[in-house]
Amino acid sequence: MATLFKPVVTEQYPREKAPVEPRFHGRHQLNRHPDGLEKCIGCELCAWACPADAIFVEGANNTPEAQYSPGERYGAVYQINYLRCIFCGLCIEACPTRALTMTNEFELADQTREKLIFTKDDLLAPLREGMLAAPHPMAEGTTDGSYYRGEVTGPARNSVEWVRENRPDEPSLDSAAAAAERSGATK
Repeated sequence: MATLFKPVVTEQYPREKAPVEPRFHGRHQLNRHPDGLEKCIGCELCAWACPADAIFVEGANNTPEAQYSPGERYGAVYQINYLRCIFCGLCIEACPTRALTMTNEFELADQTREKLIFTKDDLLAPLREGMLAAPHPMAEGTTDGSYYRGEVTGPARNSVEWVRENRPDEPSLDSAAAAAERSGATK
């Protein structure tokens, strides 16, 4: 009888979404460097650390014509099977380049099993204003260590010019060129 007069605490979930905690483990995201190159180097440590065997990574070598990440390698194929993932975060801890993080997105239900296997295109962070879509060369006069120390803060002029010559119809070219001009430096 005492519970009859207590207030109702029902959440109206689909209509009113409750905020999640900042450290909530949700959908994964593959991050980019400030100039647009991918942080994933295809080392496969995240796949080895996954206790549910939900991650598949296949690395490939960067070439001067196709530089997707700083250094020698990049993740050519990246898949996470959310039917198996237990959202433990061990893949995040294993990543040496901080390429993989977890977002607060938790609505992952879908109608088919195939849609719950996220590919690299689904996981890759969107290009922010001033970033140049990969592939493009690293900033002139830098090494992969320069990227990891945070010395590269945006697209370099040599990268913008290379993309202008090889892919003139690239949609991110104009904003990246403007960002490179504002910075006024090669790094």
